[in-house]
Amino acid sequence: MMTTVQKVAIVNGTPDVLKLLDPVLDTGHYAVVFVESTRHAYSDIKRLQPNLIILCLDVDDAAGFHVLSMLKLDDETRGIPLVTFTTEFDGGEPADVPVEPLDAEMFMPTPALGMN
Repeated sequence: MMTTVQKVAIVNGTPDVLKLLDPVLDTGHYAVVFVESTRHAYSDIKRLQPNLIILCLDVDDAAGFHVLSMLKLDDETRGIPLVTFTTEFDGGEPADVPVEPLDAEMFMPTPALGMN
């Protein structure tokens, strides 16, 4: 019996994310395509039409969130399952200055279960 290979697009994949996904994607049923930056991610994904998108976002970079919005607003791409990985703010403030975020600025590093 022949197994269908699923196409997975990974956008901005860091070594840590790739190490985390390797056991899952290494089963041989996935053709992994790497999109190295968000600059052309939207057009690359529209061209590739993958079965799954893994979008690695940096909370300090709006470009990744822009790509996410464009994918969800486009009729051709909104049905593609999408998993996001986010990285937290790495502390650009001096260590001796306590930072107290406002309630509206809180970041919860929990995966989203659904977005539509």
